[in-house]
Amino acid sequence: MRGKQQKNQEQLAFASDEKVKPEGSLEEGTETLAAGSSSESQATNERLMEVMLERGNLKQALRRVEENKGAAGVDGMRVPELRRHLKQHWPKLREQLLKGNYQPAAVRRVEIPKAGGGMRKLGIPTALDRFIQQAMLQVLQGDWDASFSEHSYGFRPSRTAHQAIAKAQEYINAGWETVVDIDLEKFFDRVNHDVLMSRVARRVADKRVLKLIRAYLNSGVLENGLVSPTDEGTPQGGPLSPLLSNLLLDEWDRELERRGHRFVRYADDCNIYVRSERAGERVLAGMTQFLAKRLRLKVNEQKSAVGKPSERKFLGYSFTSQTPTKRRIASPSVQRFKERVRELTKRGRKVQLVITELSRYLRGWAGYYGRTEWPSQLSELDGWVRRRLRCYVWRQWQRPRRRYRHLRQTGAPPRQAWAVVHCGPWRASRSQALSRALSNASLRTLGLYSLVGS
Repeated sequence: MRGKQQKNQEQLAFASDEKVKPEGSLEEGTETLAAGSSSESQATNERLMEVMLERGNLKQALRRVEENKGAAGVDGMRVPELRRHLKQHWPKLREQLLKGNYQPAAVRRVEIPKAGGGMRKLGIPTALDRFIQQAMLQVLQGDWDASFSEHSYGFRPSRTAHQAIAKAQEYINAGWETVVDIDLEKFFDRVNHDVLMSRVARRVADKRVLKLIRAYLNSGVLENGLVSPTDEGTPQGGPLSPLLSNLLLDEWDRELERRGHRFVRYADDCNIYVRSERAGERVLAGMTQFLAKRLRLKVNEQKSAVGKPSERKFLGYSFTSQTPTKRRIASPSVQRFKERVRELTKRGRKVQLVITELSRYLRGWAGYYGRTEWPSQLSELDGWVRRRLRCYVWRQWQRPRRRYRHLRQTGAPPRQAWAVVHCGPWRASRSQALSRALSNASLRTLGLYSLVGS
């Protein structure tokens, strides 16, 4: 019943597609390009907007936006309200898009902590603009992605960070034991609009689509109550931004291929593998010059360097210096893991709630970092997490008599229990008495997820 209701809602949302026939629309029997089709290039298709607004593509875009959820934009509209809004306003919005005079809203600026420290600026489009961008993405990505370099792994269908890491490891084991680690300085904030649009124009003939992409780039940013114009950058947070970044950086990929380099790129993080440090310095200098001259992008000199793979990190991993090399979790990733666990095990909440939230984080973390080829890292972190939980419980017991009573209830001899009740939390967490009271098995019974399995 629920599925039938949802289907009816989808039909209502885009019912106007069947009633309103745009001026110059394709006649019945005329061959059209389906969204996501890679059999024919969209570059020469001057009716790309009509392809984007096909009913099936719009329904898929709406489902995708609803699945991704996300925060409200500057208009305050939440994603659950989007379907009703489209039902009421879609005919007018569709006409604006077809005529090329739709104006996107400004994005809402938010800041989130970066993995390596500092803050990352995100631009949150309205739910409506996310929907339109998603519909555009589904058409353009199907056409563009197949032409991108095989060395590019970020934000692409059927490609993952783990594949990029494995490819880097393959280069190292083949004897390319020096890495040129290049990081672009504030890449998403510094993209030159003219350079980017010139690359888009090579692939898109429909002027309405070009105008819409430019409008999204120039839509402005709401920050501290004021809307500021945007004359550079492609704000992270919208569905279209990753595809545009890959389009721009594909020119960098082709230049690296032309020079015969072995490299792996994930978004704006690129590792190039060479034979020697001297060769690496030449490559770094050459790429710095190329990026500045051709793409008007600046290399972050503080984060970019030439070195051994064991001394650098790539996508949260590092590599051992042994032969063959093995991937291991990079030290900064381990430190961030511990910081997060410390946050989750602060005092003031019930133990069961802490374990539930902690296990959710551990499960997600292990899904990415569990592929380390240095298993002792996981077992050490697993033991450290259990100690943190024992510290947490020890603080909650607070008074010596209460601690003594709990320890005795779990079988600790009187002398052993009294010997530990006045200890600090970290020292007590290593004691035999507390380890027995909160054994590994009992923590698993409470639902604690283990990084190394049962």
